[in-house]
Amino acid sequence: MSVTMDDRDGFIWVDGKLAPWREVRMHVLTHALHYGSAVFEGERIYDGRVFRLSAHSARLINSARLLDYELPWTREQIEEATRAVVKANNLRQGYIRPIAWRGSEVMGVSGIGASVHVAIAPWDLEGKLSVQARDSGINVTMAKYRRPSPETAPGHAKVAGLYVICGIEKDRALKAGFDDALMLDWRGRLAESTGANVFLVIDGTLVTPTPENFLDGITRRAVMGMAAKRGWRVEERAVMPEELGRASEVFLSGTAAEIVPVGSIDGHNYQAGPVARTLMADFQKLVREPDSEGFGESTHLAGPARSLAA
Repeated sequence: MSVTMDDRDGFIWVDGKLAPWREVRMHVLTHALHYGSAVFEGERIYDGRVFRLSAHSARLINSARLLDYELPWTREQIEEATRAVVKANNLRQGYIRPIAWRGSEVMGVSGIGASVHVAIAPWDLEGKLSVQARDSGINVTMAKYRRPSPETAPGHAKVAGLYVICGIEKDRALKAGFDDALMLDWRGRLAESTGANVFLVIDGTLVTPTPENFLDGITRRAVMGMAAKRGWRVEERAVMPEELGRASEVFLSGTAAEIVPVGSIDGHNYQAGPVARTLMADFQKLVREPDSEGFGESTHLAGPARSLAA
């Protein structure tokens, strides 16, 4: 198989039909390519089903609305198309990338008048970071760029343009010998990594930053729900970077990474501890439940929360 994404066997769903992989093309003057207005999702296939498909499809539609355009397909139609793509490519495990963009009818800052397109492409996911780092955890550094404030960018939209700083920081980290970078928000509080949410274990409590202007990840919500099922205390709040020094465990959560422990942050070492390991095991069970394509459960605790050390 070719190492490039444009030269592969298989099928991509685009604008209402399955098309051979190599035949899917867009024009060089596509609006989204020049002005960063594409919105997308990252989804995982487990045992032939897409985890939290409904939640991902709803967020794709909402991301477009935050950029002031509507997708020409309903959530139900996008879900049906996603299942068709999985079946056509005969995938039991893998990754799905739905993406929506504005076309080439308009070339200027405004995208009004441009047609809206949707494509859904799947592929095998090899070399998962979560597998590679299960024992020792990944090595992380602090990013220089920060997540923007709500007054400057729609941080709750999964929009291509907002990933520019993430790509820069990821590349910077890799070139320096790290696996990823942690980003602060515009006020200097802990936000997320370049492509995943972050959790800390502090004094027996699972702590995660409030997503004021970054994605409230679907895997993040799953982690909070699994912790709630165990009766563990979970705090969603502002987290200052100096609190990293008080944490006994740090781990990331995201669609591609799943749940991955952090082994060090700029030389400060952590254990790939019991909380992350328990949640990793719980997650592998969760994604294979028969109803795993839905929106997921509430993260509210059913009973009194208890310390992780209890």
